[in-house]
Amino acid sequence: MKALFLTNRVPFPPKSGYPIVVYNTIKGLLALGVEITLFSINPIQHWVDTDDIYDPVFESIQFHSYEMDAEISIWDAVVNIFSNQPLNVYRFYADGAAHALENILKEAEFDIIQFESLFVVPYLDIVKANSKARLVYRAHNIVYDVWERVSQSEKFGPRRQYLQFLASRLKAYEMEQINRFHKIFAISEPDRQNILKIGCEVSLDVFPVALDFSQYKAVPTITNFPTLFHLGSMDWGPNREGIEWFLSEVWPDIEELNSELRFYIAGKNMPKHLFDYDSDNVVVEGQVLDAVEFINSKAIMIVPLLSGSGMRVKILEGMAMNKCVIATTIAAEGIQCEHGKDILLADTPDEFYRCILQCITNPTKWKEIGDNARKTAERHYDIASISARMYSAYKQLLNA
Repeated sequence: MKALFLTNRVPFPPKSGYPIVVYNTIKGLLALGVEITLFSINPIQHWVDTDDIYDPVFESIQFHSYEMDAEISIWDAVVNIFSNQPLNVYRFYADGAAHALENILKEAEFDIIQFESLFVVPYLDIVKANSKARLVYRAHNIVYDVWERVSQSEKFGPRRQYLQFLASRLKAYEMEQINRFHKIFAISEPDRQNILKIGCEVSLDVFPVALDFSQYKAVPTITNFPTLFHLGSMDWGPNREGIEWFLSEVWPDIEELNSELRFYIAGKNMPKHLFDYDSDNVVVEGQVLDAVEFINSKAIMIVPLLSGSGMRVKILEGMAMNKCVIATTIAAEGIQCEHGKDILLADTPDEFYRCILQCITNPTKWKEIGDNARKTAERHYDIASISARMYSAYKQLLNA
């Protein structure tokens, strides 16, 4: 079986959500004998030096990429108002990339072509014109839903109206494109339900984030307790929004609770203003070289998202590392977990306070939740079982 994957970022190295999802999908399918070609947009904003990739997965695939600037200027935003294209999506489209993709399709035949996220769907017409492959759309999240939720929390009127405009245009685009594929993969059950609501009429399955648990080894002896931590890319709006809310609404009371308690914040593209919170008790680290090592050294993961959709890969990584995760309901949406058993859910400052107090005053409790989290993650998100199911879905699609 030959498959072509289209991505809006180079998924190497797999250090953040989207790259981890794509990387593990490819890794799992390679183990099942699928021949994989990868075509990646390589935007300047997330640029990867592809000549400096040393990875056995990378060495096992045919790789192509196209560099571009996907930054949105104010002028781009103004001009886009008068078009009918969603700017968020079409910023990843370039004629040069379309031409490069066309050449790939003319030089090789594929059984499956998988579009990894809405941001590569603008290349669908090129694919349809040059390939007879079965087409799969992998929805990493419901894009319009992310922007709708962000707009609801925006207090500045004109910006809120513009965000609502973006969300409505994205919704129309997703509704228009969803039935042009042969198969849809949702990343969670809530997302599957939302895709059905916008009128999906093609075959739809759920394929969640897959993890290779051999890469996640908890080392209790290096865990500092009590410590809180957050790890996430800060160029993603919901992460910034959540951390800012936690620092202003929750942390002051937590800091009074225990003067020895430390809260570590890490993630790439850390905004300058967040470093202003750096103090004896709040440690803003920015990007860390080794996420697993960072998670290993801390005790309790804080994920205070107020908006977003899809699945939070970092929560799954925390669970895989036997960490007690305290997250909002939105952050944990789509993840197989149970409050009080393998995760703690908190949506208000008071709920966060009580959960954190419970953990730091009862060390047995946070360890128990962390151990249960690892078992839950292994049961539902193992790379081998999810890859086998996806391979089976491909075969059914080809035999239909």
